[in-house]
This record gives sequence, structure tokens and C-alpha cells, in this order.
Amino acid sequence: MNKPDKVTHLFKRPEHLAPVNVTMETAYEIEQFLYAEAELLDAWEFNDWLALMAADVHYWAPVRENRMAREAEQEMYPPGTAAHFDENLQMLGQRVARLYTHMSWSESPASRTRHLISNVRAHTTDKADEFQVQSSFHVYRTSSERHQDSVVGRRFDLLRRADNAYGFQIADRTVVFDMSMLLVKNLSSFY
Repeated sequence: MNKPDKVTHLFKRPEHLAPVNVTMETAYEIEQFLYAEAELLDAWEFNDWLALMAADVHYWAPVRENRMAREAEQEMYPPGTAAHFDENLQMLGQRVARLYTHMSWSESPASRTRHLISNVRAHTTDKADEFQVQSSFHVYRTSSERHQDSVVGRRFDLLRRADNAYGFQIADRTVVFDMSMLLVKNLSSFY
């Protein structure tokens, strides 16, 4: 998936999406992979989660602006410009390592999260072992006695079959938050 396509495909409405064209078995495997990934994140098993990333992973969340309907295709910043995060495997590894130290002030006390994944749609690509997958997420997070926040959005993944316990790796993830202003104390969670 090349980067210019990353912004354009985010604006397709569901009625314009191609029908799901994977087998029921493949769809089930993909759903179970995404649910297992969510469980790893909620259990703070970040090293195991990191092992789900392909060596060439691109993990990106563009900044979004509220625009008039006629300007909808301009509401997301393109790759290489404003982003909440724009990371590769090495950068994700640094974030994970930091979470396991006592120097991660944003996670003291540690957050408790619940990643809810739904509306999973999978499509084949021109490579037999890769799938374009869209899913919706709701991440609820609480820490200390009074702090809680909730973030919702969509994920656009490129999943690649892999010889691991989960059957897939994430080669590309674009996270699109539904809100243009994230009312959270930090972005230390993974989505």
C-alpha cells in the first residue's frame, strides 16, 4: 500500500466499499487475531504485542480537522505532515520499552484499558498472503480513582500471514480517531 493512497481511501463511505471477498474461515481467523491483539494490549503484554508487528510496519494516526462536507477529503493530514503518531518497528519498540520502566510518568499509576473491536471487514489483495482489514475500535481507559477516558475510531490494517502463534502480522496500521480533538491526558495507549 503506497502512502498517497492512505489518505484517499479513508473517505470511502461503506456503500462504496467492495464486498468482503475472503472465505468465512479467513474472516474468522482475522477476527480472532484482532481480538487476541486487543487482549494482549489490555493485559499489558506489550512485548508479545510488538511481536505481532512486521519488520516493515508503519503505524500511523493522522491529525484530523473538522471540515465542511465539500472539503471532506482535506480533513486528514497526509503522511509526513501532522500526525498523532507516525512510527516504525524501532519506534514502537522504544515506546514499549519505556512503558516497562519507572520513567513512564504518563503511566503512573498504570492504566487499565479495554479494547473493544467490531465491524471487521476483510478484503484480499494482489498478494495471496496479505489482507486489507478495516475495524472499528472503542478503547476505554481508567487510571487512579478519578481519571477515565474513551477513544473511538477506525483502523485500516494490512495484515500479512505469518508463522507465529496468531497466524498474522500487522504490516501497516492507520488509526483514524473519530474526534478531531482528543480529550485524553496522553497517547500512551496503543490502538
